[in-house]
Amino acid sequence: MENQKPAFFIFDSKITNKEALTPYVEKVKATYKAFGGKLIVQGGELTTFEGSAPQGIIVILRFDNMEKAKAWYESDSYQEIISYRHAGSQANGWLVEGLIETI
Repeated sequence: MENQKPAFFIFDSKITNKEALTPYVEKVKATYKAFGGKLIVQGGELTTFEGSAPQGIIVILRFDNMEKAKAWYESDSYQEIISYRHAGSQANGWLVEGLIETI
């Protein structure tokens, strides 16, 4: 099997309405896990060294490859809850291809 590059969804999310966001927070984990996604960063201490600071918290999800990452984002299960994220936060999001890990 050919080594595939991992893919990372990176979100900069500013919570604007915690109550509206609650259904999303309760359901999102099951949606990305179904596609092999792993939560690797959610908030935490952040220091800006260059450029503008993020508007909110940083969330990074890792997937095995770009295809799985895109499939998760476009999936019915995720699209069913994305309106809660939009109602409760303002976000910028990027999908970035990573490097093949070498030993």
